[in-house]
Amino acid sequence: MFLYLIERCLRFYRSFETCEIKKVVKHPSRVVEFQLRKPGFKASAGQYIFLHCPSISPLEWHPFTLTSCPEEDFFSVHIRQAGDWTEALAKYCDGNSNQKTVDTSKIPSLAVDGPFGTASTDVFYHENLMCIGAGIGITPFASILKSIWYRHHRGDTTLKIKKVYFYWICPDTNAFEWFSDLLQSLEDQMTEKGLLDFLEYNIYLTQGWGKGDVRNIVLHESDSADVITGLRQKTNYGRPNWDRIFSNIASSHKGSNIGVFFCGPAVLSHVLHKMSNKYSGDSVRFYYNKENF
Repeated sequence: MFLYLIERCLRFYRSFETCEIKKVVKHPSRVVEFQLRKPGFKASAGQYIFLHCPSISPLEWHPFTLTSCPEEDFFSVHIRQAGDWTEALAKYCDGNSNQKTVDTSKIPSLAVDGPFGTASTDVFYHENLMCIGAGIGITPFASILKSIWYRHHRGDTTLKIKKVYFYWICPDTNAFEWFSDLLQSLEDQMTEKGLLDFLEYNIYLTQGWGKGDVRNIVLHESDSADVITGLRQKTNYGRPNWDRIFSNIASSHKGSNIGVFFCGPAVLSHVLHKMSNKYSGDSVRFYYNKENF
C-alpha cells in the first residue's frame, strides 16, 4: 500500500509536466499518431507509457505502447478510436478532415507517465526471434523492428539478433494501412543493402474480404507487389498453421534458442505457448513471452 501511494503521488506530480506535441498524423482505420517530446524522456523498444489529457478527464490515465524507437528524436504512439476517451481525443484532430497532418496548436496539452517495461524488451537477448502480433497488438513491434534495423544497419557489435520471423494476423484489410508503410520502408532499405533474408515477414488476413476482393486478388496474383499491402511479400488468407511454422523454424535452427514474442488476445496466446513447449527439445528451445489485451 505504501509503494502504491508513492506511485500515485509520482503520477500526480507528472500530470503537471506537459510535453511538446511535435506532430499529429491521421491514419486510416480511425488511428491517430502522436509524435511527442519531453525533457529527459528515454525509452527502450517495446515499452509503453500512460497518457493524460486534463481537458478530457482530470483523473484518467490510459496506457499506450510506444511505436517509435530509441534512435529517433521523438517518441510516438498510435491511438485507435476504441472508447470514450480515445474518441474525445480524436475529435481535436478533426478540424481539417481532409488533411493528414493536424494543426498541433488545436490539440490540448498532454502529460506522460513512463516509460514502463514489458516482456517485449527482452528481444535483444536472443539470436533468433519470432515476433507475432494480432490486430492492434502489432504496435510494440513497430518500435522493435525499427530499433533492430537501426542497430543492424549501423553495425552495432552488441546486437545478437541474426534472424527475425515476423507474423501479423489481421481481421480486416483496413488494419493494414498504417503499419504497411513501416514494412514498406524496411523492405526498401533491406533491398538496397542486400539484406532481405534478415527479416522474414508473413501477413495473414483472416476475414473481411468479399467476392470483389477475391476477384481483384486473383487478377493481380502475378504482380510483383501484393494488391492489398503493396509489399513484395504476398498476403496469406486464413489462419496460420502454427504446427507447420514452428516445425520448420525448429528444423532451420537446430542447436539454438529462439525467442517467441506475442502481443494480442489471450486465446491465441495459449495456442502459441503450447506450440513453444511442444517444439522445444534437446536440439532447439523456444522461450515464450507475451503481452495480452
